[in-house]
Amino acid sequence: MLELVIGGARSGKSAYAEQCAKASGLDVVYLATATAGDNEMRQRILHHKNNRPSAWKSHEEPIQLGKAIASYPAEFIIVDCLTLWMTNILALETKQYEKERTHFFDAIENMSNPIIFVSNEIGMGVVPLGEETRRFVDETGRLHQDLAKRCQRVTQMIVGIEHRIKDE
Repeated sequence: MLELVIGGARSGKSAYAEQCAKASGLDVVYLATATAGDNEMRQRILHHKNNRPSAWKSHEEPIQLGKAIASYPAEFIIVDCLTLWMTNILALETKQYEKERTHFFDAIENMSNPIIFVSNEIGMGVVPLGEETRRFVDETGRLHQDLAKRCQRVTQMIVGIEHRIKDE
């Protein structure tokens, strides 16, 4: 089953995904897309790693997410977070961006193991002024829509409470 978990910053998305993974009883792989660009981010990443169960595998992949997903065909996968992945791939040349996006969707098309995708809802605010920021909002919104169509479940997190948007 594919599930998209979406919500604002600190809404409980990651905690919800981790709770689902623990409840599954399956081996878990945590695919992290964040990069440690500064000391504060390094501390955040370390904090998250230290709070995960020691039996979980961690794989950090800021760009080739589709390839990473395809590497784990039998485990419960948490992808955290698509918003950071989008930031990373939008920095690439257009051709490489499109290639990574295509690889991502090709990879999940063939997966039968459970995957939860965590992402930030960014489409509920004002339209950004700058061209780069507008592109980020547009492309992230398109990614969310395309992924939600493929997911059997879509969950929105608000203040730590799950709200089911789609459940097939």
